[in-house]
Amino acid sequence: MKTNIFKHWPTMWLGFIVAAILLVAVFSFQLPETQCAVVTTFGRPRVVGAPGLHFRWPYPFQRVYTFDRRVRCFSGGEGKLEETMTKDGHNILVGIYVTYRISDVKVFFTSLENMTKAESQLNSLMRGAKNAAFGKYDFNQIVNTDSKKMKLGEIQNDILEKLRRDAASYGLEIISVGINTINVPKTISEKVFDRMIAERKKESDRIIAEGDKKAETIKIKADRERAQILAKAEAQALKTRAEADAKAAEYYKVFGEDPELAEFLRKLDALRKVMKGRTTLVVDTATPPFDLLKPKALKKATGRSEKAKAAKQSAPATVNAN
Repeated sequence: MKTNIFKHWPTMWLGFIVAAILLVAVFSFQLPETQCAVVTTFGRPRVVGAPGLHFRWPYPFQRVYTFDRRVRCFSGGEGKLEETMTKDGHNILVGIYVTYRISDVKVFFTSLENMTKAESQLNSLMRGAKNAAFGKYDFNQIVNTDSKKMKLGEIQNDILEKLRRDAASYGLEIISVGINTINVPKTISEKVFDRMIAERKKESDRIIAEGDKKAETIKIKADRERAQILAKAEAQALKTRAEADAKAAEYYKVFGEDPELAEFLRKLDALRKVMKGRTTLVVDTATPPFDLLKPKALKKATGRSEKAKAAKQSAPATVNAN
């Protein structure tokens, strides 16, 4: 009986594939874009920074340690919010944070080995830099209602410079430093609040006094301008009234030459004002100016006017004849 060996080829090929995968897994490692690696050969480190597939010997010949090279944020470990003494002897509670990354993988690995030890060491460096920086400034330069007197920006710069110098020896680069918490212990908080309230009240009193002064200045200016405008208006009114009186005097002078004509015109003007529209009146025609409504009143007035004109025209001729 003959055995067909070809029917076992699929199983054999599957075994070859699994073996190849195991060999690749044992003799290589994959490095992502965001990581770097240290490969140790009998304890001697070698840095691998390029991403992709890399060859290695299996343990115990070689070991691979990978590290994230992206920027990390760290706000401290135990005791991250602790008391710090200022230059003038006040205690305050301060918490800071840093952003950092691994700049030299080989130095980092030989000095700290892993991220747990790295952040423990970084926590100690942060505590020392924080105490040194805050110890150079007075309390009112840290906690104050006047932003111009506060020196938090300078304090952050001092902490950043010291941390950069200290962390460089561990293969770490400090990107930035920030202050995220500043608290005052209960023993001095009441005094601080009283002082802050007094400062704000003093500032509010100053602002109110300046406002009152400006308001008084504006009021005085407005009163002065009002007096000037009124005086100018009164002067203009007097001038207009004088001109009107002069013109009226001219008209009155003309009316003086013919009083009856003047009286007639005044009565007509009065009637025009009283009877503007369709008006029905029951009046005594003997009462001026309604006496013009009498029969022959208009003719009589016209005759008087014509006699006055004739007398006026004849007067100069009489004078010339003499």
